[in-house]
Amino acid sequence: MGEIKEITAKMLQFRAERDWEQFHNHKDVALSLVLEATEVLEHFQWKSPEEVVRHGRDQKEALADELADVAWYLFELAHDLDIDLPQAITSKMKKNAAKYPVEKCKGRHTKYDKL
Repeated sequence: MGEIKEITAKMLQFRAERDWEQFHNHKDVALSLVLEATEVLEHFQWKSPEEVVRHGRDQKEALADELADVAWYLFELAHDLDIDLPQAITSKMKKNAAKYPVEKCKGRHTKYDKL
């Protein structure tokens, strides 16, 4: 998990060198996160399940770039909001484990309140 901190530090340095922090308020970074996520979705729009698999394989570099953009804004926003992302993920996994016990949900996509 130390890699997240290292990458985030490099990203923050990149941002600082360009004096972009002034533009990167929480709202705009959150908007950018969503916009980049939609660019990931765009790769799969209107494709059949078979085409999705093929596209994922054939456009791996382009998809990696889009996922890197999503991660960039995610890590930046977590940093700026003083959220320890690995700890937040661990905490959320515990909450999800309580909401989705294996014996009730294994192999099912039912929402927790309908199990």
